[in-house]
Amino acid sequence: MTGVKFKISPPWILYVSELNALFYNDPDITIEYNNDTISVRLFVNNDRKAAALMHLLPFQKRFGNAILNIVVIPSNNSIEEMDDNSFFTTTEEVKSLITMQDYFEAAFENNPVFAFTHVVEGIFSNTLTYVVFKNRVVQFFADNLNDIHGNISTLYQELAKDVFNMENISGVLFCTDIEEKVGKPLGEWP
Repeated sequence: MTGVKFKISPPWILYVSELNALFYNDPDITIEYNNDTISVRLFVNNDRKAAALMHLLPFQKRFGNAILNIVVIPSNNSIEEMDDNSFFTTTEEVKSLITMQDYFEAAFENNPVFAFTHVVEGIFSNTLTYVVFKNRVVQFFADNLNDIHGNISTLYQELAKDVFNMENISGVLFCTDIEEKVGKPLGEWP
């Protein structure tokens, strides 16, 4: 293996790669990274999806001394930015985002990696929202020294755990759908 050169990308590049892998096939989202400003912009052609992502994604991610800015840009002016980095909406459709299920279904609408959401109420007096991804392995380049190609191989549920702002999200569990031939062992839960 002569001539192979290894290098390690900064951790914010890994985050952008995870974000890109999660939304790469989404027809409503285009992602651009700017290395000079250490920022990533998500251009979203769906107001409801843009509002959901503004709520679910962090505005910034700190990696030691470096800060990655994350900006969601909707396709029109139905979502307005306020001075304190919060947003208000001007359409009724966007205002319909109330539950975690609403937010995740809007964020992953038309995204082929998403399977469904399922809400279970009353478990330990809490409501649990399962966000279920398709049963597929995702690979992306990440300067991974443990892989001959430098890739990371993982599941979409693991990307979601890393990408979303878990401080704003309570009672949400990310998981992977079962293969159709497996089924629920006893057909009982959830």
